[in-house]
Amino acid sequence: MTETLRNLAVELWRAGVAAVDGYAATRAALVGAKRPDMVLAVGKAAAAMTRAALDAFGDVPALVVTKDGHAQGLPGAVRVIEASHPVPDARSLAAGRALRTAVEAMAPGSRLLLLVSGGASALAEDLVEGATLEDLAALNRKLLAAGLDIAAMNAERRRLSRIKGGGLLSHFRGATALVLAISDVPGDDLAVIGSGIGLVPEGADFDHAARIVASNAIARAAVARAARARGLEVLANEEALHDELGALAARWGPRLREMERGVIVLGGEPTVVLPERPGRGGRNQALALALAREIAGTEDLVVVVGGTDGTDGPTDAAGGVVDGGSWGPGAAEALAAADAGTWLAKRGDLLVTGPTGTNVMDLLVALRA
Repeated sequence: MTETLRNLAVELWRAGVAAVDGYAATRAALVGAKRPDMVLAVGKAAAAMTRAALDAFGDVPALVVTKDGHAQGLPGAVRVIEASHPVPDARSLAAGRALRTAVEAMAPGSRLLLLVSGGASALAEDLVEGATLEDLAALNRKLLAAGLDIAAMNAERRRLSRIKGGGLLSHFRGATALVLAISDVPGDDLAVIGSGIGLVPEGADFDHAARIVASNAIARAAVARAARARGLEVLANEEALHDELGALAARWGPRLREMERGVIVLGGEPTVVLPERPGRGGRNQALALALAREIAGTEDLVVVVGGTDGTDGPTDAAGGVVDGGSWGPGAAEALAAADAGTWLAKRGDLLVTGPTGTNVMDLLVALRA
C-alpha cells in the first residue's frame, strides 16, 4: 500500500511539473509572434525554451546559457555556454559578456527574443568595474547560506552586475524585444527573475513586451486537476513555502499529520541557514526530512517535496519522498548537519528526475489514502 501511495504522490508531483514544461509554454506563447533576428536564452530551462523558438521560426541565430547538463536536444548550430549553479564560475562571466556582446551587435530595426528562466542569476554575469569573480562567488556563497529569500538575494546580486536589473537590454539598439519568462519567484516579478536580466529599462526607445509563460500557480493547479481526476479531494492549494524550513516544518507538520484523505499542494521556495561545512543535499531534501520527523509513525501518508527544475542545491536529486517510516536514529544529526541528502539516499527516499526543462520554484504534494 505504501509503495503504491508513494508512486501516486510522485505521479501527481510530476503532473504539476509537466504543466509548466518550458518547451510547451514557450511554443504556445510564440503563436502569432514575428520571427526574431536573434534568440538569447538564459536559465535552467533555456534549452527547452530555445527548442520551442527554433521549431516556431526555423533557423534563427541563438545563444543559450544554461546549467551544466541542461543543454539537451539543441541543434549543433546553436551556441551553448554551460556554467555553474548555484555558485557562479569563470564560465558565468564569459556567458554574461557573450549575452551583452550579442545584444550590442544587433542592428537597428532588428528583433530580439529573450528567453529567461530561473538560475540566470548565477549562470550569467558581467561584473561592474572593480568587481572580481572571487567577489561574486563569495557573495553567492554568503547569500545561499544566510537564509534570505530570493528577492533579497537578487537585490544584492544586482549591485555587482552590468546586465541585471535591466542592464542587458539597456545595450539594445534594435526595434523590438520580446521577453518570455518562466517564473521561479514569488509574485512572478520580472525584476526578480534572474535578478532582472530580462527587465526592460525605464525610458527604453524600442518596442517591447514581456510575458510570464509558466509559474508555480500553474503547476499547482495542474496537480489539483490530476488529483481530482483520480477522485481525490484537494484539501489545500497554496503558495505557502516562503519561510525558513524549520518554521515551515513546525507549521505544516501538524496539519499534514492530521489531514483527512486527500491531497495538499504547496508551492514556494523555502530558505535555509547552512552550517559552516554543510553535508549533501538542498532545501527540498532538508524540508522533506524535517517533515518526516513531524509525520513519523503516521500511516497512509506520503509527502513529496522537490525543485521543479529537477535539481536541489548542488545535487542531482530534485528533493525527497517521505512517509511515516522515513524518520529514524541518526536523522536528527543529518538534518542539523545539512546532510539530509545522505540520509534520504540511504533509505531510498530521494526524488530523482533529471533536468525537467522548467523551473517554477518548489512543489510539495502530500497524499493521504
